[in-house]
Amino acid sequence: MDNLPFRFRLAKWIMDHRGIVSIGFLVVTVFFLFGFPHVVVKTIFKNLLPKDDPFVQVYYDHPNFGNPLTMYIMVKRKDGDIYHQDTLQKVWDMTRNVDLTPGIDHVQLISISTEKLRYVEATPAGVDVKPLMGDRVPTNAAEVEEFRRRVQQSPNARTFFVSRDETATLIQATFLDSIEYGVAFDFVRDLIHKASDDKHEIYLAGQPTLTGWVYELQRQTYSIFAMTLGLLTIALVMYMRNIAGVVMPIVCALVAGLWGVGFIGWLGRPIEPLLTIVPLLLVARTFSHCIQYTERYYEILAHLKDKRKAAEVCMGVMMTPSVLGIMTDVFGIIFIAIAPIETMHDHALFCGAWALWIIPTGVFLASILLSYLPLPKNFEQISGGEGKESGIHLFQKKLLHRISKLTYGKPARITAVVMILLTIWSVYETLQLKVGNPTEGSNLLWYDSEFNTAVRAINAHFPGMNTLELVIEAKNPEDGTNRVALNPEAMELRAKLQALVEADPGIKPRATLSFTDYMMEGNRLFAGGNPQWLPVDPNKRAAYSAGQAVLFGSTPLNFGHVMDFNAQHSTVSVWFADNKQETVDAALASARRAVDVVGEDHEKFRVRMATGFIALQQAMNVVVERYHWFIFGLVNVAIAIIAALAYKSLVASILLLIPVNLSNTLQMAAMHQLGIGLDINATIVAVMGVGVGIDYGIYLLSRICEEYHVHEGDLGAAISTSLTTTGKAIMFTASIMLVGIVPWYFLSDLKFMADMGLLLMAIMLINMVLSLILLPLVVWYFNPGFLRRTDLAVGENIDLSQFMPATSK
Repeated sequence: MDNLPFRFRLAKWIMDHRGIVSIGFLVVTVFFLFGFPHVVVKTIFKNLLPKDDPFVQVYYDHPNFGNPLTMYIMVKRKDGDIYHQDTLQKVWDMTRNVDLTPGIDHVQLISISTEKLRYVEATPAGVDVKPLMGDRVPTNAAEVEEFRRRVQQSPNARTFFVSRDETATLIQATFLDSIEYGVAFDFVRDLIHKASDDKHEIYLAGQPTLTGWVYELQRQTYSIFAMTLGLLTIALVMYMRNIAGVVMPIVCALVAGLWGVGFIGWLGRPIEPLLTIVPLLLVARTFSHCIQYTERYYEILAHLKDKRKAAEVCMGVMMTPSVLGIMTDVFGIIFIAIAPIETMHDHALFCGAWALWIIPTGVFLASILLSYLPLPKNFEQISGGEGKESGIHLFQKKLLHRISKLTYGKPARITAVVMILLTIWSVYETLQLKVGNPTEGSNLLWYDSEFNTAVRAINAHFPGMNTLELVIEAKNPEDGTNRVALNPEAMELRAKLQALVEADPGIKPRATLSFTDYMMEGNRLFAGGNPQWLPVDPNKRAAYSAGQAVLFGSTPLNFGHVMDFNAQHSTVSVWFADNKQETVDAALASARRAVDVVGEDHEKFRVRMATGFIALQQAMNVVVERYHWFIFGLVNVAIAIIAALAYKSLVASILLLIPVNLSNTLQMAAMHQLGIGLDINATIVAVMGVGVGIDYGIYLLSRICEEYHVHEGDLGAAISTSLTTTGKAIMFTASIMLVGIVPWYFLSDLKFMADMGLLLMAIMLINMVLSLILLPLVVWYFNPGFLRRTDLAVGENIDLSQFMPATSK
């Protein structure tokens, strides 16, 4: 034993002290279980934003302008316009009930029944600015008609809060950063259900609503995950048909999961709800490793006939390829943290640690469990020992033997041509894949979902929810004597920006708004009410007078959406039809052209691009563009280094990276074909999918190295034997994951989960095919020199007879 490699000596020590080691596993598991009460699954909006993006910096500096944490509630009258006493009463009641929602910003609640929507009229004493509805709801026909007249005198109300056909009105509720999405969503949706009747339709949309739906459907997601795990277990039972082969993978996956969740709980970092889908990849990774491990254990057991010794030898044989494969997963996950998004940092910690825990659980604990669990009576049928292979195992062996014939000899030429054509097609499709949201509303939910239906309804009646904010920022806001927002130059610049974006041929906005619009209306009334007096004379006194006319008798908080409380900073709000990526790109290009015309830097203020929903969506998409290929490149570097060290050859790195990179382009092509946009969440799943392929590749290449020596340099025979042994576990793992994931598409109301299910199915299928066909194919053509080495930690041919008792030799 002293002459054996270190990993075999380590395996012997662990198995000689398996009782103490088992207690150690139990203690560590209990420690991580105490972290469970600290686990938080929640969305923190600011954590989703890239900290170094200039648009995000503008949002942080001016959160009131175009705040995305806004719910939009549309009340629509079915049988006429909103000017009915019961409709106005409903809006009044709902507004005040919504104001009781936990986490709401009371200052930024706006509807036709709040004082923030005002009308202006000239009186003998000057200009009078009053709330549209006052302190009570109109109670008779005359008062309702008077209310209609007031709305007509309020350009802001009749554009943004009463639809053009006058059948709908909008309630706009903005929340603080401390919002608890699930609580707020349930509270508001309950109000809507109570307020709904046969005369009114009520719709709810906005970013907090979308997140609320994700929270709501998360409960369904957990049920579907349970079904997936149940299907995986059933498939495992049918495949293994023994206690050891079923219990070991399940226990190892469970312990690794407990450690991963407990670890993030002890750190106190939140888990993003949408990314709870990713740990299922890690469960699949654990199952894949354990099935590979078990298959090899059966082969060794067939020779040694001693389960404890077989478990020990299996640990020594599988330790190096297992650690290499798992470490590629760990690096792939950790590299996600390079992106400047806190949610991705948390995700990297959570899933990176979980992946790392697969090493102790899937290598050391796996052998300990196999040594304690009952001796499998059918291990020879599974491993093929003494020609007793049968059932699904025999079917797999025959199928894989036929597949192996495509990868060497004359048939390899045709296979190579097919792979080259597949590569060309996948690269073309990858170039067509778009970054960002491909649909109106949210691609997280189905087209006919309640949320997306509400988005379309609101967009059909109002300018919408998709704003781009161009901020006019005072250079010296501490100077209270200089109210820059009322400055004539700022007033003119806002008007010019509005005119430029409205006239831009690239894209036509639905509406624009700035404090200049209020100043113009005040100037008109101040000058007698004639529309010809809408333009404000660009001199200091006229501008100041127009601004004061609007602010007189009001609080600056009523104009918080277009101007800050101190009248220093202001904004030009531009509404667009939807948030599709082509709309986002065109909107930002239009704004850029307008800002270039007026200039960014001025004596007392600067123009900053930009904030609002459009800008923040672009900020997150830019991260994908900046980091997707960079992260994938780093994964390639990590794989290359690990493979070069393990196989002592750069050629080995190339051989493993060829299927990995083709797998990635095929994944991107699949996303394009499935209509899945490339966003942050999809990027994380796609990058982690690379780990599945490299795991398969390392196991298979290591086995080819080993069989090359067994077959005395016959590469074709080595490939064939490797595919019918190690390839079995690859095929089975991919197949059961396909079975387990299929229900996602049909059962999930969360389209993102259904899409990711399709993507994971594509990832599993692509990696299986490329591992079983492309990797052996390139090995055949390269016929690398490292195959002939006898000093590799992976692929080493072990003489099992040295582990057998003396009486058995």
